[in-house]
Parts: sequence; structure tokens; C-alpha cells
Amino acid sequence: MIDVRKARALSRRRFLTSAAVLPLTASAFDAGAAPLAATIPDRLRAFDLRDVDLAEGPFLHAQRMTEAYLLRLEPDRLLHNFRVNAGLPAKAPVYGGWESEPIWADINCHGHTLGHYLTACALAWRSTDDARFRERIDYIADELAACQRAADSGLVCAFPKGPALVAAHLRGEPITGVPWYTLHKIVAGLRDAALLADSQRAREVLIRFADWAVVATRPLSDQQFEVMLETEHGGMNEVFADLYLMTSNADYRTLAQRFSHKAILEPLARQRDHLDGLHANTQIPKIIGFERVYAATGETRYRDAAAFFWRTVAHTRSFATGGHGDNEHFFPMAAFADHVFSAKGSETCCQHNMLRLTRALFLQDPSADYADFYERVLYNGILASQDPDSGMATYFQGARPGYMKLYHTPEDSFWCCTGTGMENHVKYRDSIYFHDDRSLYVNLFIPSAVRWAARRATLTQTTSFPEQPGTALRWTLAAPTELTLQLRHPRWSREAIVQVNGREVMRSHAPGRYLALTRTWRDGDRVELRLAMDVTVEQAPAAPGIAAILYGPLVLAGALGRDGLASGADIVVNERRYGSYNDAPFTAPTLAGDATSLARAVRPTGTPLEFTIASADRRKVRLIPYHRIAHERYATYWQLSDAT
Repeated sequence: MIDVRKARALSRRRFLTSAAVLPLTASAFDAGAAPLAATIPDRLRAFDLRDVDLAEGPFLHAQRMTEAYLLRLEPDRLLHNFRVNAGLPAKAPVYGGWESEPIWADINCHGHTLGHYLTACALAWRSTDDARFRERIDYIADELAACQRAADSGLVCAFPKGPALVAAHLRGEPITGVPWYTLHKIVAGLRDAALLADSQRAREVLIRFADWAVVATRPLSDQQFEVMLETEHGGMNEVFADLYLMTSNADYRTLAQRFSHKAILEPLARQRDHLDGLHANTQIPKIIGFERVYAATGETRYRDAAAFFWRTVAHTRSFATGGHGDNEHFFPMAAFADHVFSAKGSETCCQHNMLRLTRALFLQDPSADYADFYERVLYNGILASQDPDSGMATYFQGARPGYMKLYHTPEDSFWCCTGTGMENHVKYRDSIYFHDDRSLYVNLFIPSAVRWAARRATLTQTTSFPEQPGTALRWTLAAPTELTLQLRHPRWSREAIVQVNGREVMRSHAPGRYLALTRTWRDGDRVELRLAMDVTVEQAPAAPGIAAILYGPLVLAGALGRDGLASGADIVVNERRYGSYNDAPFTAPTLAGDATSLARAVRPTGTPLEFTIASADRRKVRLIPYHRIAHERYATYWQLSDAT
């Protein structure tokens, strides 16, 4: 066993000394700026989650559903395998699915759920101040600390073979599974618990793990390390870059760079798209890590790689929903027609991680392009992924016509997307507003309020978006204050009109930018942003005979009913069987026309966000936003009958 006690003692002193003065921000890097000044500071800063309130609406509903699920889960069941591996008796039976069932033993993801759970509880506590989430964080940290003491090691894991799996991986022996990927979830959860929930106990467990990893990986040559990184390893570079920013311990910065997969980094840094055939969610966490390594080191190749990857995926490899991939892999866009109708498209974890990357890049470069993409994925990917009735989440959100969304079970389907799903719906407030010293950015049109303590200002947003295209804002100020209000004019709106206290002050016909209102604001000043939502049609250049219909940023899905579906048929255990569930023959409608005629053929019904269109055989098809589809068949992409 590796002795890390000497290294651990020094690093823990550094970490705990710096942690005492860490200012908490909107989250632990994922949902906020770095807690210590980075080598390359962000241009914008996020608001603390506790300074943003959500008002009633679909996002607050989704948050409440996830909060309830988090509180139903039992920490001792998530901790079962950790205690067993440390030689301690389990306190409760282990959960099913990826956490224990033999059918998934080959992926060795046992314990990943606990990491996501820690992050979700930290986000929930920071958002709500509900002490129950903080109590769970500290309890889990105490239990993991007990495991470290019992095993006399900083490594905590839940793999059936215990630390032996990690040791074999470090020796370069053939293994099954993704140990570093799973360990990344655990240490990311500890990081978030330490920063968001200010858990001293989580800090101590985290630094013991970090010091173990420094010593355990030190004997590997650069070539051996790179070979190890051919196996999925999550965002280990991200966490160690964050640890460096938290502690100034150069060992962590070095390890962040070693965990940055050069086979992926170097082509991207040279602006080369080599993604065809690669497993998508293996790559995105690495890219998030590249952005963090840039912040920690200032080396521009990391920044360039992250920005080029984002442009490549967001602009050329994404579906209309903002999702991407087929069966978890990137595919050549020339073969779009061969992949678009898969039941295994748009893995929800990929959407989650693309939004994390988008947000990080936006903080460095506040472009409306990032915010537009974020909004599209937020509605058509993240909000759309949750069952509004049970709070459970999807794995894939494929576009097979007539298929339906499939959701995990509460205790037997602990997929990767179950874990990111726990996080997704308790951090909606993290990307509505941003600021620098003089400007407040309004990125999303969500009913909410933000408190800017340094300016003694509160901005309250009242909106029924997307039912109505626009939003209203009201200042509450302790004294007249000169500020710039940056309002996003989204690319989907051909026009934007801004009124202040009922008088028009700006009209824009150049979408895809921010409208800057600089003035001395007074208490009670009102701002109204009026936008235009139109029906549009999107087609991939390589597949002009296939189309998606949008209204503003919303993908309109055909609501195709429940014919041939049993009650509960969308609650499933085995994500590998996507495509074979509910596979009875079903003939989905096709549409006739080109992009222009299709857009004209969409008719509003008089009910907000509800439309109809005639199919090629003149049947009336009901169209509603994809994020409102649940428990029925749907279509998001359409075969055009006279364009085949």
C-alpha cells in the first residue's frame, strides 16, 4: 500500500489554511467562478446561488421534484460498498442497477452515484438553505473519512475488487471498467461539498484523496500516463486544476496537466476536428478540464482546444435540440440521415456536460452565441429530460419517430444520466444572471430575482416566457445607481424592443448580441424586453429531406399519443435496451413540403405553445414544445415525403 502520510500532512495544511479564506461563489466552479484568483481570471462572475430566487414556473417545479428525490435516497445504501471495501460492516443494503447488479459489473461504475449525490445535495443546500442537505453531506463525508482511516489510504472506492482495480490500472494491466471516471464523480462531489456547502469534513476527505493520487500516479512515465488515459477518466484534470486554484499546491497543477489527454488536446488545439467515432461523453469532461487547466496555467493551447471543440459540437454536430451523437458516439455529419432517427441519440449526460462547458467559456468570453446555445439545450435537453410527474430522468432522448422518453426507476437504474439528472434540476438559478464590476447580464428569461449585494440592488424578473416572447424587469435600489444592464437579444428573435418606464429606448434588428442600457437607475425603474418568436424549420446540410420544426428556441414535437403503450412502459431499468422497449410497429406521420412551406403550414390553436400541421396524408398533427412531452410517443425530426 502506498504511504502518503508525509505528503498528506503538508498538503492538508496548505488546503485548510487557504480554505479558511475561500469566498464561496455560485457553486464549486461548475456553477460559479473560481474561489481564488485564477492565473487567467474570468471576465464575468456568477452570482451566488443563494442570491438568486426562482419564482413559480417549470424550472422551480423541476427543482422541487429533484429535491424530494434526493431526500428519499438513503446515504447508507449509497455508502454500502465503500464501507465493505474498507473492511467496515455495511449499515444498509446496496442499491441496484449500476451500483451492484452483475449485468453492469463490466463498467465498474460502482460508487459514481454517491459523487453525483454529493454535488446535488451541495447545490440544493446552497439554493434552499435546507439543513437536511447539509446534514447528508457531512454524514457522507464522515463515513468516507472513516473508510480512509480503516483502510489507511486516501483512496475511497466502491468497486467490487476494491483498490485492486485501481492498482491494476496504474500498473498498466488490462482491466474492465472506468475507474478514474467513477473516482472523478466522487472527488468532484467532495469538491462541491467543500465549496458550496462549506463542509470542512468533505475538505479533509478530498485532500487525503488528492494526496493519495499524487503519490500513486507519480511513478508513471508520461507515456504510461497517456496510455492509461485511453480509458475513460471523466474530468480528473478539471478537479486537480480546481484543487490547485484552491490550495496553490503545484503538485495538483502538475497532475491536472498530466490528466489532460494529449491525444485529444493536441489536434483540437490545432483546430482539427477528429471526433468522428469517438465516445462523446468520454471527451466532454476532458474539455471542461482543459478550460480549467487554462485558468490554472495560462497556457493558451488548453483554451484554444476547449473553444474549438465547443464550436465544432455546438455549430456543426448538434441536433435541433442541442443534443448530439448516436449510441453515445460522434458520427460523421455527412451520414446525418443514417443516425438522426436513432432511439439512442442525445445522451442526457452529454447535454449536461456541454452546458457546463458552455457556461465556463461564457464567463471568459461573454458572447450571446454561448448564451443562445445554453438556452436551447436547457429547454430542449435538460428541462425535457425530467418526468414532470415522478422527477425521474432520461438517458437518451432519441428522435426515432413514434418512440417515447424512457425514465429511470428510483432505486434500480443508477445510470450516469441518473447522476447528472440529480444535479441538473437543482442548479437552474446558476446561469440566469452574471455580472462584472459595472454590468449585470440577463441571459435567461426565467421568473426569478437576483440580489447584487455589492450594489445594494435587486433585479426582479417577471415573465411567462416562452408562452409570451419577452420579459419584464424591475429594480429595487437603496440609492440611485449607475449600472449597465445587458439584455440578450437572442438569435431566434428577428427584433428586440426595450422600454424603460413605458418609453421605448432601444430597438434592435441585429439578433445574437447584448443590448447595453447604461444609465443611473432608480428604485422602482421598470424595463421591458419585447421579442418575436416565429416558426422556423431546421435541416442538416447533408439531409435536406429531414426537418425539425422550432418556435423561437423551442423544438416543436409531434405529440403522437399512446397507442400500443402500456401504463408505466416508459419507466425502465436497463438503459442498454433503448430501442427495444416499446418496439411494437408504429407508423409515424410524414410531412410534405420544403422548409419555407412547412413553416407556413404550422397553425396556432389558440392555446399557448400549441400548434397543428397537416401530415402528408392530411392527418392533423398536434405540435407542442418537446420539453412538455411526457408519457406518449413523439417526433422531433420529420421525413419529408416529397423530398426523399
